[in-house]
Amino acid sequence: MFVYLNGKIVPAKEAVVSVFDHGFLYGDGVYETMKVYDGVVFMIDEHLQRLYRSASLIGLTIPSVSDGLKIAIYETLMANSLRNAYVRVTVSRGPGAIGLDPDFCPVPTVVIIMEDFKEYPAAYYKNGISLIIPETRRNLKEAINPQIKSLNFLNNILAKIEAKKKNAYEAVMLNADGNLTEGTISNIAFYKNNTLCTPSIACGILDGITRGIVLDLARREGLQVKEGTFTKEEIYGAQEVFITNTTMEVMPVSKIDDRTYPVGKIAGLLRTLYRQEANAYIANIKSEGPALWGQNE
Repeated sequence: MFVYLNGKIVPAKEAVVSVFDHGFLYGDGVYETMKVYDGVVFMIDEHLQRLYRSASLIGLTIPSVSDGLKIAIYETLMANSLRNAYVRVTVSRGPGAIGLDPDFCPVPTVVIIMEDFKEYPAAYYKNGISLIIPETRRNLKEAINPQIKSLNFLNNILAKIEAKKKNAYEAVMLNADGNLTEGTISNIAFYKNNTLCTPSIACGILDGITRGIVLDLARREGLQVKEGTFTKEEIYGAQEVFITNTTMEVMPVSKIDDRTYPVGKIAGLLRTLYRQEANAYIANIKSEGPALWGQNE
């Protein structure tokens, strides 16, 4: 396996980051995850735009322009001979003296790692997964802007620990006001009273790229969509629930705490439409020429 590290593609065992890196010491940095379908990185421009947005919100300058990073992703993909993959791009503040001052770190660390993507078990999509609403609350948006996809994941990890203790796959957190926000690695939506409901950005969530695509597809299909403020009691009474993220796409939920839900038609429809959207994107990118998606002439 090969890793991109600060401008070079090196064997994974040689991809070493300093113990003085502020990403390691303080969680000071940002990242993005992407999915590769048949050699094409899905929504790569949108993911990189969000990466640069996250970096700007913490005053971090990424040393490569977006196009340069895009090329680096594809070169790393080719070095690993991967066609379907999980990709993570991480940019930390970089190595520097101990202390919180960002000026201690003159040069950021840029890492691209990837691995062969293994599909989620078919049983997850057929039978649904279980969630909990944990005691851990989502960080206040006034404390940490949720539009920053940061390396500091302790809030999410604490919720994940609660989920594991209850044999649940995911945890969906409430905010300080007791309203639904998002999962540890996902956005959530539910169908109730002929309306597809999902917490709004104002609730303190990351604007998930998959979430946005799914909501657009729902509207295109004529479904009523409501982005708003919802309590756990409202989702307890839902007809269907599902979560979304880059790798799982649209994943049905069959249980939240002690409430159960059918794996229904809405989640199935949106998953089908999402995959069609991905396939169309891939076909379009490939039609533009091999140089854009990592194939030799």
